[in-house]
Amino acid sequence: MKLYATVEAVLKNEPNYVTDDGDLKKWVIISKAQNCDAELISILLENPEVKTHFFIPIKDVLVFNQALFIEFMEQKNYLNDSFTAYKNKIGLTTDGKFLNQRNEVALVWPYKDCVLEGGQSREEDKREEIFFNEVLAQDEINQLLDPKVVTNVKTFTAEGEKAFEGFTRNEQGTITDNLVIKGNNLLDLHSLKEEFAGKVKLIYIDPPYNTGSDGFKYNDNFNHSTWLTFMRNRLVVARDLLKNEGVIFVQCDDNEQGYLKVLMDDIFTSSNFIETFIWKNTDNAPTLSKKSRKNIEFIHCYEKSINTSKGYKGRNSDNDDAPLLNSGNPITTLEFQNGLIQFKIADGIYKKGNYDKIEIIDDLVVENGLNKNTIRLQGQFKWQQSFLDDEITKGTYFLIKSNLFSIRYQRKTASNIAPDKFLDENYLSKAIGVETNEDSKKHIDSLKLNFDSYPKPETLIAFLIKAVTEENDIVLDYHLGSGTTCATAHKIKRQYIGIEQLDYIETVAVERLKKVIAGEQGGISKSVNWQGGGSFTYLELKKYNQTFVDKILEAKDSETLFGIWEEMKNKSFLNYNIAIQKQSAHIEDFKKLEFSVQQELLIALLDKNQLYVNLSSLKDVDFECTAEELKVTQDFYQLKK
Repeated sequence: MKLYATVEAVLKNEPNYVTDDGDLKKWVIISKAQNCDAELISILLENPEVKTHFFIPIKDVLVFNQALFIEFMEQKNYLNDSFTAYKNKIGLTTDGKFLNQRNEVALVWPYKDCVLEGGQSREEDKREEIFFNEVLAQDEINQLLDPKVVTNVKTFTAEGEKAFEGFTRNEQGTITDNLVIKGNNLLDLHSLKEEFAGKVKLIYIDPPYNTGSDGFKYNDNFNHSTWLTFMRNRLVVARDLLKNEGVIFVQCDDNEQGYLKVLMDDIFTSSNFIETFIWKNTDNAPTLSKKSRKNIEFIHCYEKSINTSKGYKGRNSDNDDAPLLNSGNPITTLEFQNGLIQFKIADGIYKKGNYDKIEIIDDLVVENGLNKNTIRLQGQFKWQQSFLDDEITKGTYFLIKSNLFSIRYQRKTASNIAPDKFLDENYLSKAIGVETNEDSKKHIDSLKLNFDSYPKPETLIAFLIKAVTEENDIVLDYHLGSGTTCATAHKIKRQYIGIEQLDYIETVAVERLKKVIAGEQGGISKSVNWQGGGSFTYLELKKYNQTFVDKILEAKDSETLFGIWEEMKNKSFLNYNIAIQKQSAHIEDFKKLEFSVQQELLIALLDKNQLYVNLSSLKDVDFECTAEELKVTQDFYQLKK
């Protein structure tokens, strides 16, 4: 039996070292080894083979070789394996430090064939797929996050695809075109900082949920720490893109939402936390219980900074039983359809107390005059429950806009099972019109787009966008998927930026937006009287080493990989640690590895600083940038020609 199997078998005899899934608690064991734990040492001494390898005899005394054991445990997949062994042979080594000891960056490469097997109907029934992701140490990064060269730019209008003629800018010099960008979202976000830092009003993302069976074709199977690294790198730069009064919504399921909340408290600070909304994503589970957690999703909401000068007073008790509560927004505008909601209050200032349809929590200023169907309210108030029940029964549609998003959407009666901010069909389907996964799937299928997952419904995204933005504000989604955020923003006249790495950005998101321009009538189209029109600009980051990553992932056999390796030796930028001569000398060892390990190894050999062409290399002949790429990139970054 191999040493790693022997050690694993020995350690699994101790229940405290094993997870509920039967895996070793690697960091628990390492921590005990660092502290020379007597229990751990006793267990290791019981096996003759383990004792021989990890204990040194000195004058009739056995001394625990602590450093060797810890190094052994820190190898990939808990213990040494063929991947790590081969990397060591060719000089591509890692130092095995803890994640929280370093400022690291997580890159992710998606697998290409995550589809439902024939005859399967449930999303979680997908077969296991090979995936690759990489965590890079900060001291290995020098140009990774630099701005990138822009390529393959084209414009889409109601008249069809047109040649790109240049970016449109406002008086402040900011691009006003709607943008759809293909490329690694971490690198895209850093490139966007040059143009859009401090200018985005709202960010909404629906990232991979780290479930191991997510419908999106991402590496959605990280362990917690790597997933959080992946999220953190992107959230930090996303925060830089937000305006001071900007708001971010991050959607997640129960698998990671607790970890995500702590992470976002750290990045945006807990004082800027606004709310966690809970959305029931299906009509197929009428009640909530512990077993139905997969039927709800969480949307964490944060402001970049709370502007106290505008009178923000914080949120009231979570246990208030009013479904709609304004908790201190300085100005709130209510818009009504068909005049169904009427008020028996005139202009003026109202003190605390009940005023027919509303209860005044703080001094309330009421002002008519914007138009016949609009009343402006300043102060704190809440609706009376009887009024809401009546209006919801009528099927009345009403919308609340605010400068700060701290409006609550609550159940009639709060409970421990369903938090107060629960977005369910009893209120939202009737009052706001938020739909479910089934509704969104019907919509995407009606557009005849080949997307094998459940996109978020446009009504949900519209609810969030309308809550905090005005027309022409910038909305960003850097996990674009099927393009719901951009499609929704387009229909309600918000400027948008959508980012997606996978090839289906062209076959799904772009095609969907073309149908939006043409006037498609799904989603929110009828409720906002969408008639079509508008435009968007598509662009890509110019690939370099990423081209080889794509080829490696698309390869179907080892022979193809050998050909890619020969091309890599001549044209790619390899990791500075790699010794090409050693790789060639050990090529027979390479051939003995499993195909998936060969793929992972070749990706590891590439220098991640050169995945895409850096802006600083725009005129470098080695990167072969065309005259058109030069022109477009200079326009995007407003460089002197």
